[in-house]
Amino acid sequence: MTDLVPAPHRGPVASLSPLLPAGTTAWLITDGKAGDLAPCRGLAEALGVMAEERVIAPRPPFSWLAPRGPADPRERALTSPWPDLAIATGRRAVPALRAVKSRSGARTFTVFLRDPRIGARAADLIWVPSHDRLRAPNVVVTETGPHPVSPTRLAAARADPDPRLAGLPSPRAAVLVGGDSRHGRFPEEDARALLAGLERLAGEASLMITASRRTPDRLRAGLADLARSRGGFYWDGSGANPYLAMLALADTIVATADSANMVTEACAAGVPVLLFEPRNVYARHRPLFEALKRHGTVHVFDGRVESLPSKPLDMTLAIAQAVANAYIGHRDALARRTAR
Repeated sequence: MTDLVPAPHRGPVASLSPLLPAGTTAWLITDGKAGDLAPCRGLAEALGVMAEERVIAPRPPFSWLAPRGPADPRERALTSPWPDLAIATGRRAVPALRAVKSRSGARTFTVFLRDPRIGARAADLIWVPSHDRLRAPNVVVTETGPHPVSPTRLAAARADPDPRLAGLPSPRAAVLVGGDSRHGRFPEEDARALLAGLERLAGEASLMITASRRTPDRLRAGLADLARSRGGFYWDGSGANPYLAMLALADTIVATADSANMVTEACAAGVPVLLFEPRNVYARHRPLFEALKRHGTVHVFDGRVESLPSKPLDMTLAIAQAVANAYIGHRDALARRTAR
C-alpha cells in the first residue's frame, strides 16, 4: 500500500508454525520502496522465516535496462553467502533476482511478486493478481496479494488497543488517504469531494485519519482540521504509527483508490471497506477494485457507514503455502541431485 505500512518486523510471528524447515535463510530484494517492501515482508512473515532485507541501487545504464538487462556487477547488496530463498518485487529487482539464481548455482529458490514483465522464467515461482495476464505452471494467481497485516497482528492490536484511539466512541472509521503517485495526481476537486464525504461520515462515526507522504499539503491540512472540529484522531507523524491499530479497531474503513496495496490490507481487517476513487485511478487497478466490489468486501464511498457485514479477505497464507510447497520440492530435487 505505498507508504502507509506497519512498522518493519524482522522475524516470524511467534504464534504461527513456520512453513519452511528450521534454518532456512531468506533475502527480500527490493529497491527500498515501501510499497514493495510491504508484500515481501508479509510473505516472509507468513512463511515464518527470518529474512534479510537487501536493498539494491543499480547504477545507470543497468537501472535503465531493467527488467530485461543484467544486474549491476558492482551491486553491493548481492554478495555471498547466497540464501536458500530470495523474494523480490519491483522492476529493478528482476535482474538482481536472476543474478542471485545464477550466482548461487541455481541453489537459491527465487520468488517474484507481481508480473516481472519478462515472462514466467524470471523466477522459480511468481505471484500475480488475477487481473494480470501472466499465466504458467509456476505462476500463482489470487485476487489479493501478500501483506503484513496478519490476523495475529490485528488480534494483538485489539487485545492491547492504542490509547489514542481506544477512547473514541464507536462506531469508528479508519480513514487511509494516499495522494499523488507516478500514475497521476490527486486533483483538488477530488480532495474537496473526499473531505465533504468525510464530513458526512463524521456524523455517523468517529474518524481515525492517517495520510501518506504523497498526500497534497492542502488535503492534509483539511484532514487535520476535520479531525479537530469533529473530535476525531489525525496522525500528524508524532508518536508510534497507529496504522495497524486503526485497522484493528475500525468498524469500517475508508481508503483512497490510488494504492492497491492499501485497499488490499484494509480488506484483511474483516470490516466493510469504502473506496474513494479519484478521477485518475490507475487503469491497472480498476479490475482489482471491481473484483473486490463483486466479492462484497469493498463498496463505493458515499459518506455513509456500510451496514452489511464483511469477512476478512486475505490470501497471504495461501500464497505462502504455495511458496513453501514449491520450495520443498526444489530442496528435495537438489538433495537427489547431490546424492547421485
